[in-house]
Amino acid sequence: QVQLVESGGGLVQPGGSLRLSCAASGFTFSRYAMNWYRQAPGKERELVAVVTSAGGRTNYADSVKGRFTISRDNAKNTVYLQMNSLKPEDTAMYYCNAFLNKYDYWGQGTQVTVSS
Repeated sequence: QVQLVESGGGLVQPGGSLRLSCAASGFTFSRYAMNWYRQAPGKERELVAVVTSAGGRTNYADSVKGRFTISRDNAKNTVYLQMNSLKPEDTAMYYCNAFLNKYDYWGQGTQVTVSS
């Protein structure tokens, strides 16, 4: 079965960095685009970043452009989100997502808290 397992979240000071990872299994990872979403308390889940199946193209929410970088390693079935210059408003639960055969699959999420 499809599994997405995020890791790498934590507490970081404003201006700091974190690198999230999402290990995927149960499907042919290299054939599908992968996404990172986030959801802050009281807010809707929002799309943060997208990477195409081969990693050649990426897209970002305006709020994270220039600070976050999505990448993938198809040999390791893993997608990453490098987050730099973190701000308090980046505080949220971050989720890895794959849209496969008309279904959305989600990981359990990893909490990112940006606070001094």
